[in-house]
Amino acid sequence: MECQRDLERCVGSYPDLFPSKPFDGRLFAAVALANAFGSPWADAARLRMLIKTSMWNFAADWQIDYVAGTREEVERLVEDCLAVADGADPAPRGSITTFLGEIMGDLAQGPAAGVLPRWREQLARWLAAMAREWEWKSARGSGPLPTFEEYLDNADNFGTTWVNLSHWIVTGDEVTVARVDELWEASQQVQRVLRLLNDLATYRRDVEWGDLNALMLGLERSEVSARIEELVEHAHKLIEPLKDDCHEAAVYLERQIGFSTGFYGVTDYWGAL
Repeated sequence: MECQRDLERCVGSYPDLFPSKPFDGRLFAAVALANAFGSPWADAARLRMLIKTSMWNFAADWQIDYVAGTREEVERLVEDCLAVADGADPAPRGSITTFLGEIMGDLAQGPAAGVLPRWREQLARWLAAMAREWEWKSARGSGPLPTFEEYLDNADNFGTTWVNLSHWIVTGDEVTVARVDELWEASQQVQRVLRLLNDLATYRRDVEWGDLNALMLGLERSEVSARIEELVEHAHKLIEPLKDDCHEAAVYLERQIGFSTGFYGVTDYWGAL
């Protein structure tokens, strides 16, 4: 409940980024629940960065996927966000970059701020993956869809690893900085799992909204489920060696898989249009 109050304050600061459709109360409650479940040992203050970056992720996703109507608009948003990440003034560039600038100010004070170069790299990967999916969607009917493997390789568009790195910057320590490459690799595997779990849950909505989905790329539901099982097994192999030095971060990744497996079995985040 405290996380949800933080979330509502965050959203209230940028009302133009969060229209009531599809940003409804269920989405807010679900985001708060997911982040609280991932770190049950943490209080709301330690989860505040997760809340902020999760909501920025949703807002930027909405801006690129549904607000931007042209390739030029997508490119401008990507360029503006990367410019702010490199130190440019966010204010003239709109609310999405002002929000990003606020996040960056918080991260700069984090105990694991040494992870910021990796965070900047992951932001660029997220934005590039979102732009790539926009291109795929725009070409539907006039060009080939990506293969399933190409689609899965673009899982950075889900945003999980970027959010995770943000969380670890403000809650981590020197060990987090030292083992960030391994944490990143494990998070990338978890991100692929969550990408496909989401697709199984949202196929009908994706058809209605004109989104891409793994089930549109020639695979049956059973085949996607089997791939998820393989990815989960690999993720656990990457996570296990981290438990001695980065116990909270490792268990957090495991709990992301566990929560999402149950959550996407019954619902998803977005509200109705």
